[in-house]
Amino acid sequence: MNKTPGFFITGTDTEVGKTLVSGAMILKLREQGKKVLGFKPVVAGTYHGQDGQLLNEDLETLRVALGFAPDQLSLCSYVLDTPAAPHLVAKSKGICLELDTMLRAYSEIQKQSDCVVVEGAGGFLTPINDQENLGDFAAKIHLPIILVVGMKLGCINHALLTMEALKSRNLIIGGWIANTLSQEMPLLDANIETLQAKIAVPFLGLIPSLPPVLQKPDNSPYSIKALEFAAQHLQLPLSN
Repeated sequence: MNKTPGFFITGTDTEVGKTLVSGAMILKLREQGKKVLGFKPVVAGTYHGQDGQLLNEDLETLRVALGFAPDQLSLCSYVLDTPAAPHLVAKSKGICLELDTMLRAYSEIQKQSDCVVVEGAGGFLTPINDQENLGDFAAKIHLPIILVVGMKLGCINHALLTMEALKSRNLIIGGWIANTLSQEMPLLDANIETLQAKIAVPFLGLIPSLPPVLQKPDNSPYSIKALEFAAQHLQLPLSN
């Protein structure tokens, strides 16, 4: 598959801020005048919008960043209703998640843009099916990886393990981002200093805890104000 500017956003775990970072990165790329689109190979978990349509909060956050209306343009190859491990939800529905289907959907997005911000699901090795995982998808699309580290107890181990997985696949790593979660962890600065010393790729920024007015309610996307708040604390990798 041909290389296209953009990023694959992965995380140390689920709920660590991948969607917030993906939306913020879209805003920063748009500021450069690039025609950017977002994409997720799979999502699990939906809610009913105001007019009754089934929506996913991650996909709708990408649309907020892109300036799209709800449900405008298909940004995902598989949308599953239950918020659980995608391959298990799919199996319970008699569906097999297929890597080729994800790659074809990504290719269609790629054709319509100058660059693509791709957000993973869960952690880097989240299974797609019995044989493949999202790391296999990331290796096929050849985008630089940005690792989002949710700053909480255990994050150093999770970050270093994820970095080992990325390096073992010889992937290009664009950098890493520290995301302060809703409750700031003890010794935050010391944890970031440890990670900077142990991770030999650029540190792209620290997102502080979102102010209460910008925190996301359940079953809704991030607001444009929340994405702008995150974006002002981040920088793009130098290659982009």
